[in-house]
Amino acid sequence: MMTTVSNVMGVPSIDHETLIELFRARPTLAGSLISAQGVEIAAHDEVRLESAELTDCKPAEYRADAVIVYRSSNKPVLGVVVEVQLSVDDDKRWSWPVYLATLRARLRCDVILLVVCLTDSVARACAVPIDMGHPGWTLVPEVTGRDLMPRVTDPAQAAAEPELATLSVACTDGSQVI
Repeated sequence: MMTTVSNVMGVPSIDHETLIELFRARPTLAGSLISAQGVEIAAHDEVRLESAELTDCKPAEYRADAVIVYRSSNKPVLGVVVEVQLSVDDDKRWSWPVYLATLRARLRCDVILLVVCLTDSVARACAVPIDMGHPGWTLVPEVTGRDLMPRVTDPAQAAAEPELATLSVACTDGSQVI
C-alpha cells in the first residue's frame, strides 16, 4: 500500500506520480485496463509513450460563429455554441468538439452545439453524430434546418421576435410568409 502525501498547491502526490510511472514504464497497461472494461482496442501494430504535453505549438484559431451564455446569480449555467452552416464542411466534425470542450472548460458548466441551416440537405449532413472514439462519447449536434425552424406567421409575434421571424422567412417556401 502506498503512503499518501497530500497534494498541496498543485504539487503532485507520491501516489499520483507512482501511478503515472506505471503507464510510462508499460504503455500497454492503458489498453489492458480499457479492454477490461469491455471496450475493444482498434487493430494496431505499435504502442508507444508520447509526450504528455498537450500544448499546441502551432496553435490553430478556433472561432465559433457565436457563443451564448445563460447565467443564474451571475454564474454560467449553460453555454451554447452557435454555428451557421450554409453548406457541408467536413472539417467542422473535427472543430466542433474542440469548441465545446474549450467552452465547457472555460465556463465550467454544460454546453450545447446549435447548428443553424437553411436547407434540409445541409441540416441532415450536420446532424450526423460525431463519434469521439471514447466509449459513450458521441457528439450529436442540435441542428435546426428548414423542417425544424419555428414558423412565425403572426404579425404580433414577428414584431416581438424579429430575428426569429427573419429565420422563419429564410426557411420558408414562400407559402407562409407574413
